[in-house]
Amino acid sequence: MERRLIDTADGSKTLFIPAMDEQYHSVNGALTESNYVFLQQGYCAHPSASPAVFEVGFGTGLNALVTAMEANKSKRKTRFVSIEKYPVTPDEIQALDYGRLFSEEAIHLFQEIHAAEWNKEVTVSDHFSLLKIHADLTEYDFTEEQKFDVIYFDAFGPDKQPNMWQNDIFLKIYHACRQDAIFVTYSAKGEIRRKLAACGFSMERLPGPPGKRQMLRGINK
Repeated sequence: MERRLIDTADGSKTLFIPAMDEQYHSVNGALTESNYVFLQQGYCAHPSASPAVFEVGFGTGLNALVTAMEANKSKRKTRFVSIEKYPVTPDEIQALDYGRLFSEEAIHLFQEIHAAEWNKEVTVSDHFSLLKIHADLTEYDFTEEQKFDVIYFDAFGPDKQPNMWQNDIFLKIYHACRQDAIFVTYSAKGEIRRKLAACGFSMERLPGPPGKRQMLRGINK
């Protein structure tokens, strides 16, 4: 699958897939979107002192990086689990180079996040552990022990990857959530909101990041 490196409006880069006419992050700002949608409205909005995060679409590792940085800053012991069917290549990781946007610490964190072995939980820092699952979510089943406080739903858009935005996927995730877990996604489509509500999430629309009027957040009540 061909992927091209492109610039986004806030100076951070992302990957573009010509065959899908889709990019991994918003062209209005990859880092801005990641910080706002997933970190601020998801991770930082949950009160747990030791949250477990599940991410749909590890992709470039940007969401993992900003979460690891926040976990270290707030000394909040965080377990981060992410699933990805098509991992990016070492050359793409080097070209994205997200750590340079922040600090030497971030450069090291980004390297450690991508160096982490797949399908094995790795301690990346004193406050951040990472499990990258190399699998297709549509074929993946959670174990009884896998329970999460925050869900980052960062699959490609519903019109590009419709099989990832179906009731069975959302229901599977819902049952892997703890009470009061937070589900966040950049999508604001009414159809998606209704599907998530039907699974049991209490849904709300929030103002979106640059380039998007709204986003969705759900709470497992």
